[in-house]
Amino acid sequence: MSTKRADLEEGTALSLDFQKLGKVAACGEAVVPVAVQDAETKEVLILAYVNAQALDYTVKNRVAAFWSTSRNELWIKGATSGDTLDLVEIRLNCEQNSLLYLVRPRGRGACHTKDEAGTPRRTCYYRRLKNGKLEHL
Repeated sequence: MSTKRADLEEGTALSLDFQKLGKVAACGEAVVPVAVQDAETKEVLILAYVNAQALDYTVKNRVAAFWSTSRNELWIKGATSGDTLDLVEIRLNCEQNSLLYLVRPRGRGACHTKDEAGTPRRTCYYRRLKNGKLEHL
């Protein structure tokens, strides 16, 4: 992992990517955001994007799939890590421009990052902003 990526994913300095939506739009794929929540605990696990192909895969296979806006390809969560997210329900917001996947995690974690012990983190939201700095939960 590059130092910049390590600082971004593990550091305590706030470095929000305010250009993210511009990058998403530049990927050339029509997508909507999808919040992913554990159906049992209600913990928010991931925020990602889906296109029609990813949504179709998710509905047909009952496994959360997304559109990777950085790799510009279908991303089936858990296909390589085993940390699959089994679909329980799909909800839509009032304007039909975002989705909520309620899921049951099948693996050890939902995040691509790992904790100090090398275990995948359960959620991508493993830090909080406090007094202008990030702190690990």
